[in-house]
Amino acid sequence: MDDLEFVQGCLKGDKQSWNVFLSRYSHLIYNYIYSVLAVKGRNFSNDQVEDIFQDIFHLLIKDNYKKLSTYRGRNGCSLASWLRQVTVNFTIDYLRRLKPILSIDAENEEGFGFKDTLTDLSPQAADFLSHQDKLKTLYECIDLLEAGEQYFMELFLGQRLSLEQIKDHLKVTRGAMDMRKSRIFQKLQECFKSKGFGLDFLK
Repeated sequence: MDDLEFVQGCLKGDKQSWNVFLSRYSHLIYNYIYSVLAVKGRNFSNDQVEDIFQDIFHLLIKDNYKKLSTYRGRNGCSLASWLRQVTVNFTIDYLRRLKPILSIDAENEEGFGFKDTLTDLSPQAADFLSHQDKLKTLYECIDLLEAGEQYFMELFLGQRLSLEQIKDHLKVTRGAMDMRKSRIFQKLQECFKSKGFGLDFLK
């Protein structure tokens, strides 16, 4: 039985399929939650992690398994990979609602930091933009990114991981990693330009 057939069994209310789902994927979902929390540098109690876990399962099964039914297994995507993305996105959104504080001075192993995103401000802009103004602008642009893209930015800037480390963490090729970085930076560049700033470092 492939993943899609297995999910269909769960959707049809087959108790054995659902028990296998719980047994097979609960541990993975917990691991993905802890992985995001570790990358974010957040220390949550077991009860808090359990709350996130239960919320994710509620998301999967509410409205007659509406979320779980969106799994299609396209392009060879396994159910485990799909659940990973659901869990990562949900956990990141959960943490965003907590409004974590990031340091503008943080740098990754490649020497790149949040403050570098603001080094190309015009003299006029730099004159009136305070430290908090700069952070606010940066947050606004990052908040416009998709959840997976925000996760990359947290790995690259917040946790100061190199692209090679991120590649291994996300289990993608270096070429795919470089393309993802380029796409994300292009979005940030367009966002900052829309606010009147230039960002040559994103080229």
